[in-house]
Amino acid sequence: MKEVVIYTDGACSGNPGPGGWAAVLLFGEHQKEISGAEKLTTNQRMELRAIIEGLKALKVTGWKVVVNTDSAYVVNAFKQDWISRWRKNGWKNSRKEDVANQDLWKELLGLMEKNRVCIEKVKGHAGDHWNERCDELARQASKQSDD
Repeated sequence: MKEVVIYTDGACSGNPGPGGWAAVLLFGEHQKEISGAEKLTTNQRMELRAIIEGLKALKVTGWKVVVNTDSAYVVNAFKQDWISRWRKNGWKNSRKEDVANQDLWKELLGLMEKNRVCIEKVKGHAGDHWNERCDELARQASKQSDD
């Protein structure tokens, strides 16, 4: 099975505040960098947006896709199976409140159905080249959201 690796990161100046997201897609010797910004957002929304946009950039289906993120929020939602509980409870959290960012979670889950997506945790700001590159791109994008 063919495999694509995606690194993602989100950044926000203030929370909420201007934010940016970035993704680097890697396949063999091919590499694609994408990024974007929003004027008023949160860090968690930018982390999710980075993954969504990375998956949207794929022109393939049925492949293995490894998404590397430093977002504990995203990783825990999958590894601790929060998502199954949210769906079962009508998108309510353990406090019976609406799940935050459910619009993005639903969009992400729809995109994940196109490929075999695996979400992996990468330690942020620890010298991982692609994580650092995504951080740089996301920060640059967040500054552009002021323009």
